[in-house]
Amino acid sequence: MTAVLDDTLLADPAALALADGAGALRAAATAGAQVRSAAQAALDAGVADLAGHRPRALVVLRRPGSSGAAGELLHALLGPQCPVPFVTADLVPGWVGPLDVVVAQSADPEDTELAESVARAVGRGAEVVLSVPAEGPVASAGAGRARFVEPRIPVPPALDLPRALAVGLSVVSALGLWPGDLDPSLEPLADALDAEAERNQPGHEPFMNPAKSLALRLAEHTPLLWGTDPPATAVAGHGATALATHAGVVAYSADIAQAATATALRRAVDLAERSDDVFRDPFDDPGPDAPPVRVVLLATSEEDPGQVATRRTGRGWPADLHHPVDEIARGTRDAGLLRAAVLAARWDAAAVYLGLATRTIEPA
Repeated sequence: MTAVLDDTLLADPAALALADGAGALRAAATAGAQVRSAAQAALDAGVADLAGHRPRALVVLRRPGSSGAAGELLHALLGPQCPVPFVTADLVPGWVGPLDVVVAQSADPEDTELAESVARAVGRGAEVVLSVPAEGPVASAGAGRARFVEPRIPVPPALDLPRALAVGLSVVSALGLWPGDLDPSLEPLADALDAEAERNQPGHEPFMNPAKSLALRLAEHTPLLWGTDPPATAVAGHGATALATHAGVVAYSADIAQAATATALRRAVDLAERSDDVFRDPFDDPGPDAPPVRVVLLATSEEDPGQVATRRTGRGWPADLHHPVDEIARGTRDAGLLRAAVLAARWDAAAVYLGLATRTIEPA
């Protein structure tokens, strides 16, 4: 059964604050602070000392929570130009040894599988960068042998993607794998996320708040989140997870070219476009019982996403376009990274707003 949206809640900051007793909106607004604290923690942990080390492979462990999304996004941002193999895995591969660098992150200090992986990696002499809470078997497994980047800003595990991404960026920057130089403080990234948090603050009306606007557009629909470039596709996957986590909404995420091969979805998109016709008579054409689909195209590159979608699929799509070139202008240094992070933060906030407005998030 589709949850009923109370759109009046999104226009009432006091009611939002009352509904958000657990502070999910406040946690989502800490994205910039998470980046700054993680960057500083990485410096304190000696991650910068990896400079000059060219690993045989960079292994990023994919654990429950945000580490998988951070690894996928980092992999997409580096792309095929990454000078060493970039491996994402649930557990440390059997071939890992002294020539490799392993990044392990989790919000769960009791993750026994991760603890075993960390122990295996350090036992084989790999360089390990570990970011987990300080107490528990995971931290103990790397004690004294891993570069320990302690999380310093407590947020729910589902809202810590900025921290996980910042730790990964610190590692690839120190290893010289990033195309160009990244500021070790990651200040431009943190500033972009602060600006997005300002746009998405509860006091702004939905027409001025991109996260609220997105939540309203997705309500009572089945979202199809399609990326027009690899980082955007990674963000789409994170967006689908955020919707499931905070709003109980099932969404389909994919690369636009892959999505276009799903013939039944193509028909559903065309049907949804016809059902949006203001001249349609609902008695003559009642439409489907299931919530109609809504296509959202995400993009982080310099190109127009609609043109990219047409070129890659051979047709146009009735879609909402999310390509934050107004926020991150074309030609900005590391624009793809900044746009991807801004979009990920927007999806987090939109999912929380939707969860609050449908009472999926229960008051604490």
